[in-house]
Amino acid sequence: MKTVGVIGGGSWATALVKILCNNFAQVNWFVRREDQVAHIMRYKHNPSYLQSVEFDLNQIYVSNDLEAIISRSDVLIVATPSAFLVDLFKDTTPDLFKGKVVFSAVKGIVPEYNAIPARFFHKTFGTPYKDIGIICGPCHAEEVALERLSYLTVACQHENIAEEMARMLACRYIKTTTSDDLFGTELSAVLKNVYALASGICAGLGYGDNFQSVLIANAIQEIENFIDEVSPIHRDVKSSAYLGDLLVTAYSKFSRNRTFGFMIGKGYSVKTAQLEMDMIAEGYYATKCVKEINKKFQVDMPILEAVYNILYEKISPVIEMKILTDKLT
Repeated sequence: MKTVGVIGGGSWATALVKILCNNFAQVNWFVRREDQVAHIMRYKHNPSYLQSVEFDLNQIYVSNDLEAIISRSDVLIVATPSAFLVDLFKDTTPDLFKGKVVFSAVKGIVPEYNAIPARFFHKTFGTPYKDIGIICGPCHAEEVALERLSYLTVACQHENIAEEMARMLACRYIKTTTSDDLFGTELSAVLKNVYALASGICAGLGYGDNFQSVLIANAIQEIENFIDEVSPIHRDVKSSAYLGDLLVTAYSKFSRNRTFGFMIGKGYSVKTAQLEMDMIAEGYYATKCVKEINKKFQVDMPILEAVYNILYEKISPVIEMKILTDKLT
């Protein structure tokens, strides 16, 4: 059985380690902060995220030595916020990634390159696309911690790799499906955070469920139009990896992107909302990156434009969302 390494110290990384421990005798876990590593080793839980999850220390090797974790692992699952990826791997050489299978659980765009993580790993370390995959929802880490039934989609162009990772993750409370749509699922996972921001902004402004249903119906159309233009293959966006992931991120109380948007709708500045949350809302960075990417493809994306105008052009959410209501159908 292959050795698996998880890179990241946040809630999603913690949830993935918990899931993998159901099927593996040992999981290698990179946590950047030395004090966090020491706490896990002493008290058997992450001090900052999902504190209810208790680990059997015989099953995990936890370290803040990134090179050691990569070297010990055949398969790497990267669950670090996209804004930190370049800095995290700045001293890592391509040789270290040679022969590794890399799965992204990032769900964001690398802002320095306006690139999805799959492209980042391919360009930076030379990992072939066939050896790169994505793990996406619909799934919140908080419900994994509670062992509530959840579903994961594993996408990779190499069918056998996707199926093997799906088996690694499947357990009593996790059901898995596979896909070969690497780019579509990853872009959809990025975009749903933008639309969760829009949903939160509208909720903060006082818009009700009737409007939210129209907003999300239009959002899935924007997602479909964009990913079909960027990666024109046959896909069904009504399936869980696309529509399901969008719905849970736009509506769930656990969604940090919806929460961030709600605060913006309530009148918080971007800076204040970020400080108040003390967590990364991937949709903030994704909004600007996707707008830049879309300069090439010119897809009509009025919801994305509205969120961008609010976050980066500092246009009043009240005014911008009122303009948007006349563009939705």
